[in-house]
Amino acid sequence: MNRRDLEKRTKQFAIKIIQFVATLPRNRIGDVITYQLVKAGTAVGANYREAGRAESRNDFIHKVAIVEKESSESEFWLEICAEASLGNQELLSWLLPEAGELLRIFTKSGKTAKLHRASA
Repeated sequence: MNRRDLEKRTKQFAIKIIQFVATLPRNRIGDVITYQLVKAGTAVGANYREAGRAESRNDFIHKVAIVEKESSESEFWLEICAEASLGNQELLSWLLPEAGELLRIFTKSGKTAKLHRASA
């Protein structure tokens, strides 16, 4: 998968996150989860786009680490929604595996970049 494809994929993830949170209950619990999930889920794509424009290998490694953290946080909030039966379960059934896969992709990307930095 090339950078452009992954940028599109992370943007689609952000859009689906927004669609999903629109199905959460309108109460204190739903509001907190909405805020946290939108913040983390949209940050995945935004920070990955920034990583693609990094000024150095170290800058790329730093930005990919942020993407990894935001992916992990997104996965956490989606797991909470799944276990608490919150929101549209059809959207959730797409989002949860996608969050896990994005986390694996960015974890691997960061490790590979660090390995290449060490050998450069």
